[in-house]
Amino acid sequence: MSRRVVNITLDNLDDLPRRCRTCVFWELDPVSRERADAVGDPGLEKEAWVSATLLEWGSCGKLVYVDNVPAGFVQYAPPLYVPRSVAFPTSPVSADAVLLMNAHIVPEFAGGGLGRMLVQGVAKDLTRRGVKAIEAFGDLKAEDGGCMVPAEYLLAVGFKTIRPHHRFPRLRLDLRSALSWREDVEVALERLLGSMTPEGALRPV
Repeated sequence: MSRRVVNITLDNLDDLPRRCRTCVFWELDPVSRERADAVGDPGLEKEAWVSATLLEWGSCGKLVYVDNVPAGFVQYAPPLYVPRSVAFPTSPVSADAVLLMNAHIVPEFAGGGLGRMLVQGVAKDLTRRGVKAIEAFGDLKAEDGGCMVPAEYLLAVGFKTIRPHHRFPRLRLDLRSALSWREDVEVALERLLGSMTPEGALRPV
């Protein structure tokens, strides 16, 4: 079984799960997203976002393949490129951090260490680029699914709450500690990513 992690580009964007390919929860502000869903082309909006972010900032996501079959992905970018990031009560993201937008492992491939591969790839990429930390908006009521990572799992894999909130705390992970995660923490992350179904990951909050 061969496994490989590659950067998300315009050439492989269609390898994202179908609904993820046309989801612009993070890429557009709430008003623009509603307009795109109603009368626009969300898939085209997502392609435009990836294109602009790649050109101006660089790699903003990773895909993992198992025997050439797309098995999961993660997206990340500076908050400047993520309009939704200013819509949370615990905004803004720290100036020295990149925002973890979303992450997903296809259920059939859960439990195989793919989540660990993806996040290690993100951590190494951002460390090489001089980024100090990853931040994320957690969801404390994520049992019904949503476009965000559940806060409890972010805490389980080493994130620390830096701005509390009853629903959407902002959490932070220092990349120096991310590179030295213990195996049990990586397993917790794998369970998190495997539990995020495409339907749950795409329902708006």
